[in-house]
Amino acid sequence: MTKIDLRPVKLPDHKQETANHALERVRTYLAEHQDASQIRVDVQDGGEREPLDLPREVVELLATLLAHLGAGRAVSIVPSDAELTTQQAADMLNVSRPFLIGLLDAGEIEYRTVGTHRRITASSLLAYQRNDDHRRRLVADELTQLGQEMGMS
Repeated sequence: MTKIDLRPVKLPDHKQETANHALERVRTYLAEHQDASQIRVDVQDGGEREPLDLPREVVELLATLLAHLGAGRAVSIVPSDAELTTQQAADMLNVSRPFLIGLLDAGEIEYRTVGTHRRITASSLLAYQRNDDHRRRLVADELTQLGQEMGMS
């Protein structure tokens, strides 16, 4: 089981501009070097510069983090195989723990039992969230269509 810390990181207002500036530079670099599978950055500690090679996927993830942080959002990173408690999962879905237990009991979200406790992988939780978002979009589209047919929009 992967131990996780869900405490989100949020930048103070005065650092959001720095994140947005870095995001611009990272996005520009990625766009100009689309074939690069590895990206070298210089890390400066004191007066000394040291090259650091990063996989492209890491730099793309960094760009995503910078975008959220620069927009003032709090960010947490959760490995897909991390196992969450029911309270952590409920917090991630922004629902009550009893509501989440109902989803588990109804078979909406995969989980496993450890002793008397339920554990939900982050990937199972995200799969449920994607499916739920998809269902909501379908219902919203259907309601829009009905409204148009009835001349309400």
